[in-house]
Amino acid sequence: MPATGARVSSGLVGPLLPVFAGLVALGVGAVVLRSFGTGYRVGRLLAGTPSVTFEEADRLAAAGAERYVRIDGRLDSDEDFPDENERPLVFRRERLEAQVDGRWSTIREDRRLVPFEVRDGLAAIRVDADRLDEGLVVLPREAVGVAGDVPERVPSDLPPATPVRYRIDQVSAVEHAAVLGVVRRAEDGSVVVGPGLGRPLILSTVEPDEAMQLLAGGRRARPLVAMALLVAGLGLLAIGLGWAAVDAFASVAAPSSVLAATPAASAAPAGDTRSGGEGPGLVGAPLVALAVVGLIAVASIVASLVYLRLTRPAAPD
Repeated sequence: MPATGARVSSGLVGPLLPVFAGLVALGVGAVVLRSFGTGYRVGRLLAGTPSVTFEEADRLAAAGAERYVRIDGRLDSDEDFPDENERPLVFRRERLEAQVDGRWSTIREDRRLVPFEVRDGLAAIRVDADRLDEGLVVLPREAVGVAGDVPERVPSDLPPATPVRYRIDQVSAVEHAAVLGVVRRAEDGSVVVGPGLGRPLILSTVEPDEAMQLLAGGRRARPLVAMALLVAGLGLLAIGLGWAAVDAFASVAAPSSVLAATPAASAAPAGDTRSGGEGPGLVGAPLVALAVVGLIAVASIVASLVYLRLTRPAAPD
């Protein structure tokens, strides 16, 4: 009869392989998503935040119930200003950025904004535009060059060959937008939407698919790779855990040995349940079953932690 250790090893090696591969795939997929920085966070909020009507938002503000919600409507303002093409704007941001160590950092930023609101018919909610930053998702206008092209606008210690870009993000008063944030009642009695619960104020004027491409920096392959890794990881975990469960049940159900009948009577083996002072013996391979149960528990905990890490909001400020 093979030793218990050999049975445990042979019973666990098979299921462990897909479980381990699944955990690795989930980890790599999470790292790829995190490499998008704030873009990943904003995209996740755009995809998963529940939408409410203006009436529901007003009730939330009146009750003082802070919830992070999405409101869709048309932007409007009584104080819009024109751009160079005479379009009425409510927000304009100009940024000069330099690429240092593979990351874009802001050298200079100029803003111009006026009070505006998101509206649906007669219902309106004011947008706390002063707090609008990483959550602005619009089609940008962008010019790319090197620091040597604009020496008067960059720090003197910046190497002339450093890549730089000039980017303009602006919001028109005639656009439809999705605004995400926490609705609150202002001191003047109006309802305002702004950041809260550790999440940014988000304003997007583009379609969902286009928004995701903008947040990914125009890189289409990397998001697809990340999603494929996450799906493959969950699939491998399911295969490994299912395999382990089947092996565990088969091991418990199967008898450890089968004795053939003989014409001659035989003595009762030691450990017979009818002998005095001894209890019933163990049937099957209980150590394998216990090990498999432990494996399932550990893998489930790790998978749950990875999921929570990818979906939880940031801690409140």
